[in-house]
Amino acid sequence: MLHYITYKHKTSTVWVTFIHGAGGSSSIWFKQIREFKKHFNVLLLDLRGHGNSKPNLKNVFDEKYTFDVITNDIVEVIDFENIKKSHFVGISLGTILIRNLAENYPDRVESMVMGGAIMKLNLRSQILMKLGVVFKTIIPYLWLYKFFAFIIMPNKNHKESRSLFVREAKKLYQKEFIRWFKLTSEINPLLRFFRSADINIPTLYVMGEEDYLFLPSIKKIVKFHKNSELLVVENCGHVVNVEQPKFFNENVINYLS
Repeated sequence: MLHYITYKHKTSTVWVTFIHGAGGSSSIWFKQIREFKKHFNVLLLDLRGHGNSKPNLKNVFDEKYTFDVITNDIVEVIDFENIKKSHFVGISLGTILIRNLAENYPDRVESMVMGGAIMKLNLRSQILMKLGVVFKTIIPYLWLYKFFAFIIMPNKNHKESRSLFVREAKKLYQKEFIRWFKLTSEINPLLRFFRSADINIPTLYVMGEEDYLFLPSIKKIVKFHKNSELLVVENCGHVVNVEQPKFFNENVINYLS
């Protein structure tokens, strides 16, 4: 089972589950914990191979990761904690996992908050992925990760987010990075389905105005998905919860309440 931490509220029965992105860990939510646990029960988890969720090294060559497999890891944790329903807050790739969970287990999802949401790969993103596929077994994964982090978070005010994700990515194994990277082979058809299929679950997209790779597609989605709202954060890049935590916390807590 994944490594996770819970913060129980004295009176509230409402749960909020935080899902980090690829290469990160639950530590990326350190600017959220204090405020959110005042209002809700909080669940923070590390995806497999990330943070304190160590990979199964015995099956390092055999085990195939899919979005359903990773999603079921999350469901296993909320089942173990007897959480019938939760709000889910995600960042970056974590938003794909939340949407996948909502498709597979809609009765477990109260609402979705999608920070730096990835719902379409534009041409630049697809070129990045193809470069990664070519070079993933040739050069150290951390070089690739630093390069991706700089392309996604290029500005001076994105430096804290870049540094945080690179620092967490150092805890990954090379083979673990490759297994996660192979998920990109199924990402395009999955995102295409998510964009076309409206879902009857309240969804708040929180996107930085400088999130050049992913914001344009989210603007289009909220025009057609009836239960979706978009909140654009000024002077902010991809990792909105780290770059603008006060704004993120106030608005998300207000939305969930």
